[in-house]
Amino acid sequence: MGLVNKIFLKIVTAFVSIIGSLILVFCIIYLLPGDPVLSMLDPSAATPEMIANLRKELGLDQPFYIQFLNYFIGVLHGNFGQSIVNSDQVLPKILEHFPATLALTFTSAIVSVVIGVTFGVLSAIYRNKWMDVVARLIGLFGISMPTFWSGILLILIFSNFLNWFPAMGSDGWKTLVLPSLSLGFVGAGLIIRMVRNSMLEVINEQFIVTLRAKGLSEQAVMYRHALRNALIPAITIIGLNIGELMAGTVVIETVFSRQGIGRIVADAIMAKDVPVIQGVVFFSAIVYVIVNLLVDLSYSLIDPQVRRAN
Repeated sequence: MGLVNKIFLKIVTAFVSIIGSLILVFCIIYLLPGDPVLSMLDPSAATPEMIANLRKELGLDQPFYIQFLNYFIGVLHGNFGQSIVNSDQVLPKILEHFPATLALTFTSAIVSVVIGVTFGVLSAIYRNKWMDVVARLIGLFGISMPTFWSGILLILIFSNFLNWFPAMGSDGWKTLVLPSLSLGFVGAGLIIRMVRNSMLEVINEQFIVTLRAKGLSEQAVMYRHALRNALIPAITIIGLNIGELMAGTVVIETVFSRQGIGRIVADAIMAKDVPVIQGVVFFSAIVYVIVNLLVDLSYSLIDPQVRRAN
């Protein structure tokens, strides 16, 4: 199978995954307990006729498959529904706040990759030495610490005590520093472990011994050959980490009062605004699938064996 055919197949698979995500999200929201109509009306003043009329107006009186078909057709036309709280269109609201979440996710991913790859490589090179111990402790703390706890800790130290960065808001690069560190540190823990294990496996490969025997410097062997091969499995973790980072924005944007889609869905959950919850979750699923598609396609650019196999 040629490279073009494989790329086409991956794109088709990604499209099927998006459709599956739409079905799954709709089914989960549909099966959740509670009636969205009752959350829109005052239970003490709403009459059965008012409830029935509103349910008919929203199309909630129709069978499940009709509701799903209407929602699916609406999504194809870029209509994710409207908020039951203020009647705002869901998709424009998501697109308005998505840049703030995208900036936070992107900078957090950079923090994760820089810290994770750096300490993962150092941990493998200096195995069982003090640097290895430090790197593994950083990885352990990154995996173990809840993001809300690390976020509050960073606010206390760098905002309240040192007054270096603002604690809240989403305007300017300074407001990105603390939430990015808090969110990125979690992903860094996983990357440190993956890069360390991959580097240790690659270092023991026969081609590394051959390169050393040919007289290549240790720096060239480690960073030009060993690291490149060790990054192949690590890229999978980095790609999956994007989804974890986007999910983590719900907590981080609440802690740091950032106006992103994470904050939107948190407010929607509190208000039981089902269309907004459904729209944000499905939109996030689309972004997640696209990111993983790009990560999958990037393998051939990094690993020559994968490129030749294609």
